[in-house]
Amino acid sequence: MGSTSEFNRRDLVKRAAALGIVAVPAMSMLSACASGGSDGEDKVEKGKKSAKNPLAVNESAGLDVVIFDGGFGDKYAKDAQGEYIKAFPKADGKVKLASTQKIQSTLQPRFNGGNPPDLVDNSGAEQMDFGTLVAKDQLTDLTALLDAPSVDDPNKKVRDTLRPGVVEMGQFGGKETWILYYAYTVYGVWYSKSNLQKLDAEYPETWDDMLALCAKAKKKGVAGWTYPGKYPYYLPFSLYPFIAKIGGTEVLRKIDNLEPNAWKDPAVKAAFEAYYELYKKGYVLKGSPGLDHLQSQKAWAEGKALFIPNGSWVENESAKQIAKNPSFDLAVGAPSSLSTSDKMPYGTIWASGGEPYIVPRKARNAEGGMELLRIMLSKKSSQNFIKQVSSLTSLNGGTEGLKLPPGLASAQVALQKAGQNIVNPRLQDWYVALQKEKIGVGALGEMMAGRMTPDEAITKIQKYADDTRDDSSVKKYKR
Repeated sequence: MGSTSEFNRRDLVKRAAALGIVAVPAMSMLSACASGGSDGEDKVEKGKKSAKNPLAVNESAGLDVVIFDGGFGDKYAKDAQGEYIKAFPKADGKVKLASTQKIQSTLQPRFNGGNPPDLVDNSGAEQMDFGTLVAKDQLTDLTALLDAPSVDDPNKKVRDTLRPGVVEMGQFGGKETWILYYAYTVYGVWYSKSNLQKLDAEYPETWDDMLALCAKAKKKGVAGWTYPGKYPYYLPFSLYPFIAKIGGTEVLRKIDNLEPNAWKDPAVKAAFEAYYELYKKGYVLKGSPGLDHLQSQKAWAEGKALFIPNGSWVENESAKQIAKNPSFDLAVGAPSSLSTSDKMPYGTIWASGGEPYIVPRKARNAEGGMELLRIMLSKKSSQNFIKQVSSLTSLNGGTEGLKLPPGLASAQVALQKAGQNIVNPRLQDWYVALQKEKIGVGALGEMMAGRMTPDEAITKIQKYADDTRDDSSVKKYKR
């Protein structure tokens, strides 16, 4: 989420006692705040467009930024803010950057009042629903930013400096780009090489080897897996690419498009049954259903479990615990091969943009918000982010001359090994409530806690997806 981040980074949503999951709070907030209206009469006047000011920023206008304070913190954004003030010294003292873990509740009154910030890092547990924001015309099209010259090379547009797929992720069925994903996240199964070496093992490339390693670890009093049971929508970070590996990318495309019976594909059933076997054989750390993301990461970093599904932000988010074991040697693994009939090769992984930034349509200084993003996408700011938080940015390259920490170096290797076999599910972007509360908490969490079988979970999820597809109040998107 990194975003999400998110993915504190992910949900404060409480598990419903019954499995009829309540509506996501963000939806009610957005239906209240996304009510159209004027663009605001107090927008600042544009400045003079020039080579140094391609977005025509008003050089003396204030800038209002709200950052999600999660796994990446906010220092990287404050450093970019300093670069902004250097570029526009007349704005010194007028640039405000606030950070919070509660994006929705912090910004709800401001959206309702028609005075949102100029730039928002819309991530974390209280992430606002992008589908609703787009459908209700609450965002500024970022095409002007993408077509502006990059900071480092005026002969290159910003869009031409981004990693493949980043621009498309911010689009919702049209040419407009509503979101700029700043981080570039590699999702998968994260582990310590040294902890595996203690068991004379390497990362298991087949599921049979995964089960055998978990059995070996169990005899030593170590769990095979843990996960944040309070926020079980972390499970898809490794489960979705596992499904794609088994059945091909077409399975994820049908799921994203809310097609009938998409969740009843044999690849989904096979993947669910494999994960359920981890529970059935006692390979999941006891108590995991009650852990949040930080607690599960702490247990994993302390060596109580070998594997955890997560994103590349985990290296920064768990840095203090990992530092206690200097030989930890963090790494990420792609989904293990279930069988020789898998449709995609070993190495298939999920990697995509993370930490989504938006410029509200009613922002007073939209040009300033986009300019700060342009600065953040410079090589200087990008490398600053990489060094601070051990995560890549959406700037394609930018790592030259940097000594990458183990986890990030492993993520780079994973990307190279994957080649073209990189998947990018869109369900979590298009239908936040469906992904987090319903699929995550309402089904996957129940299955991995042993309260629901794979078949029951699939049936429940298919109904959730069907209900979303049939809900006329939810805007639909297609791949």
